[in-house]
Amino acid sequence: MTGAPSPVIRRTVAGLTLSAAALVGIVLHEGYTDHAVVPAKGDVPTIGFGTTAEVKIGDITTPPEALARALTDIQQFEGALKQCVTVPLAQHEYDAFVSFSYNVGSRAFCKSTLVRKLNAEDYAGACAELLRWRFFQGKDCALPANARLCGGLATRREAEYRQCVGERP
Repeated sequence: MTGAPSPVIRRTVAGLTLSAAALVGIVLHEGYTDHAVVPAKGDVPTIGFGTTAEVKIGDITTPPEALARALTDIQQFEGALKQCVTVPLAQHEYDAFVSFSYNVGSRAFCKSTLVRKLNAEDYAGACAELLRWRFFQGKDCALPANARLCGGLATRREAEYRQCVGERP
């Protein structure tokens, strides 16, 4: 049949790993810095492609080192996701949720309404929750006036949402 959508194939999360395309998406969203920075007032130091663990001001990195650290970080976020998500996922959903949890943190992800909806098998509702996480320092990043402050957060959430619902880029 032409024009018919492909059936969604879901697998247990234990059997899924982040796709290469999703890895590229995460590092592009995170951006790269070769030295530790504090991205915003009140944030923790960040280096490479969004790494925060054991980072202190004065640290430096190279792109290969940063990518290796990002892969290690992503594996930790995958582990957390696999502990709190109890329903099977399609690869595109898994990739979107790993990207999201990498950005907001495992704890925030696992305690979210998104995960409650997901575990209730409300897949569409869980994907829609991604769009609600568009605020930074109390500002709505979907508003053009806040775009500079937000550094592409609303764009990232839109991309994660589209990926979650299975839209092709």
